[in-house]
Amino acid sequence: MVVVVVLLVIVVALLATCIKIVPQANAYVIERLGAYQQTWSVGLHFKMPLFDRVAKRVTLKEQVVDFAPQPVITKDNVTMRIDTVVFYQITDPKLFTYGVENPIMAIENLTATTLRNIIGEMELDQTLTSREIINTKMRASLDEATDPWGIKVNRVELKNIIPPAEIQNAMEKQMKAERERREAVTRAEGEKKAAILEAEGLKESAILKAEAEKQATVLQAEAQKERKIREAEGEAQAILSVQQAKAEGIRVLKEAGADEAVIRLKSLEAFEKVADGQATTILMPAELQGIASVGSTLAQAAKVIK
Repeated sequence: MVVVVVLLVIVVALLATCIKIVPQANAYVIERLGAYQQTWSVGLHFKMPLFDRVAKRVTLKEQVVDFAPQPVITKDNVTMRIDTVVFYQITDPKLFTYGVENPIMAIENLTATTLRNIIGEMELDQTLTSREIINTKMRASLDEATDPWGIKVNRVELKNIIPPAEIQNAMEKQMKAERERREAVTRAEGEKKAAILEAEGLKESAILKAEAEKQATVLQAEAQKERKIREAEGEAQAILSVQQAKAEGIRVLKEAGADEAVIRLKSLEAFEKVADGQATTILMPAELQGIASVGSTLAQAAKVIK
C-alpha cells in the first residue's frame, strides 16, 4: 500500500507538471525530444511528461531597447556620437527562438552598422536637421534585416546626437548670433508697427478734427440761416401787421363815411412825412397846390374826425 501511494503521488506530480497555462501576450515554444514540436498560444495546454519541454517563453508585447552611443563619421569627416532607441515586437516565436543566438545583440550590432552607413552619406548640417529621414531609413533597413528572426521593428529614434566639443561651441555661437538677429528683427518690426500706429492715430485725429470743424461750420451756417429766416419772418410779420393796421384804418374810415376830404387829409399827412426828409426839392401834387383847397379840406376833415 505504501508503494502504491508513493506511485500515485509521483503520477499526480508528473501530471501536474504537464499542465501549462500560457498567459496573455505570451507564447511558449515546445520541443519534443529536442526537436521543435509546436508553439502554444494563450490558454490551457498539456505536454507529454518526460518527452516534451518548454524551450522558450516568448513575450509578444512591443519592447524597447536603448543602445549606447555609437561613434559615426559624417560625409565631411566629422566624428560624432549617436545613441538610438529601437521599438520592436516578436511576431514569430519559432523564428525568434531558432533564428539567431542573441537577438538583442544582433539588433544592436545591426543598428550600429546601419547608422554608420546612413550617416556616412550625409554632411554634418544635414545630419543635425534630418532626424526624421534617418529614423525612417533605419526602421526600413532594420525591419527587413530582422524579418528572418521573427522580429518586426516598429520605430527607430535617434535619442541624442553629440557632435565634437568645438562643433558644439561653434553651434552655440551661431545660435546666439541667430537669436540676437531675431531679437533685432523683432525690435525693428515692433518699432515700425509703433510708428505706423502713431501715424494712424495722428491721421485719425486730424480726420476727426476736420470733421468736427466741418460740423461746427455747418452748424454755424445753419444757425445764421435760421437767424436770418427768423429776422425775415419778423420783418414780414411787422410789415403784415402794419398793412393790416392800415387796411383796418381804411376800413374804419369807409365805415365812418369818409369822403374825398378825408382822403386828402391823409395825403397831407403823407406829404408831411416826405417833407421831413433830406430832399431839397419837393414835388407837390396838383390837388394840394391851392391853399383854399387845403384849408377847406382840413376843415372838413376836422368835422369828420370829430
